Amino acid sequence: MSAAALGHKAGHVDSHDDYVARTRRNRLGMWLFFASEAFLFLGLLASRFYLWVGEGGEMVRPDLDQISGLVVTVVLLLSSYSMNRAEIAIAHNDRKNFLWGLVVTAILGTAFLVGVVVWEWGMFPSIVKGHLKPTDGVFGAVVFGMTGMHALHVLSGIVLIVNVWWLGRKGHFSGERHWGVEATAIYWHYVDLIWIFFYPAIYLIGHAYGAH
Repeated sequence: MSAAALGHKAGHVDSHDDYVARTRRNRLGMWLFFASEAFLFLGLLASRFYLWVGEGGEMVRPDLDQISGLVVTVVLLLSSYSMNRAEIAIAHNDRKNFLWGLVVTAILGTAFLVGVVVWEWGMFPSIVKGHLKPTDGVFGAVVFGMTGMHALHVLSGIVLIVNVWWLGRKGHFSGERHWGVEATAIYWHYVDLIWIFFYPAIYLIGHAYGAH
């Protein structure tokens, strides 16, 4: 395998110890990044529970389409499974299934984005009618804030997956050295985990209140 496939630094292949040490530093940096991101998403969750309260103090939520919410959630969870299979495949030097796993994950992630942006946001009124708008009071502001920020992270994850797939096709990564794949997989699972909290907060918790 070429030096590019195994990783290189300053024109030579890293020693195993150097690679392990660098990977540890990268993992620490990534978890610190996730910690900072958690404050952002916790702030969005807090705004949902603070703002979506009825006149009597009861918990309310907008009357969103339950089927579309469930479908996009299932699609995203399936993408986490295919991402995991891709990571396991490269750890066993199974490049074919590794690449296919990435392709499936990118497709499912794109399907999730289409479901949220086209359907739930009603980006095409001629196709989807009667959905929330950003100007629909606290419901519109919170729904677009939460789903928009999450969609941005999903889009970033898809870009990372496509980049890893492209490098994988060129021979990068191996069973011993695949931090780029591992980091992308962790990021993708993190984004999926955030949606596991967002989904019930937006679609399930509270009494449905006709906002439009």
